[in-house]
Amino acid sequence: MNVLSIANLSIDYVGAESVFHAVKDVSFNIAPGEFFGLAGESGCGKSTIAFAISRLHRPPALIRTGSKILVDGRDVLELDDAELRSFRWREVAMVFQSAMNSLNPVLTIEAQFYDVLNTHLGLSRVQAKARAAELLRLVDISPDRLSAYPHQCSGGMRQRIVIAICLALNPKLLIMDEPTTALDVVVQREILQRIDTLRKELGFSVLFITHDLGLMVQVSDRIGIMLEGELVEVNDAQTIYRAPSHDYTKRLWASMPRLHGTPIRQEPAS
Repeated sequence: MNVLSIANLSIDYVGAESVFHAVKDVSFNIAPGEFFGLAGESGCGKSTIAFAISRLHRPPALIRTGSKILVDGRDVLELDDAELRSFRWREVAMVFQSAMNSLNPVLTIEAQFYDVLNTHLGLSRVQAKARAAELLRLVDISPDRLSAYPHQCSGGMRQRIVIAICLALNPKLLIMDEPTTALDVVVQREILQRIDTLRKELGFSVLFITHDLGLMVQVSDRIGIMLEGELVEVNDAQTIYRAPSHDYTKRLWASMPRLHGTPIRQEPAS
């Protein structure tokens, strides 16, 4: 059984005088343990899909009748409020855009782990601290940082802390919506390599959303390409890289700057 199965998903933003079709009849699956990338330009509907998977979309967003979002065979769109509360974090966890800014600036890192672990698992402060220390080690951060506040941590460290919190309840699917925004390329690579290692160790699946196709192809098993709300191509990462079939995918690759080329000769100074 697939961890995630999306079938005929259509999402509109309904205004007073018009309707914007943000996602148009999108279908794809993510297998257990798979790293699936979803790429496309800004505004193509990637984040709208991510929010819909956890039912985090809000009006004026409207999921159209006939859409299906199945997580482990259970239709997320049919869950009531109590079931949704249990489903989020435990079944699907999400790292948001600029996630390092989603930490509460007036609470210690330990307190923010405790909030999740106590609410969902009923752990005491002592138990939550032990579990938090274990989770920080997973993302290569010393447990000493539990007493720190977010502003006392670097951007890359805060991003890894958010990822550790997302893994606290051992979710089946981790959604990462532009998780490396505002980080330098070295830190981006370190974070994605660590996520890939944890995925293989812990067995969760990843939905990785970004407009950076070059970054995505390095870590993904399969990639889907979105254009104006439609999923126009899905294939394994190497095929997307070496032999894309859709013209838009080809143009995405053509738009990327090359590291190699004919050197520019400079005329000697007169």
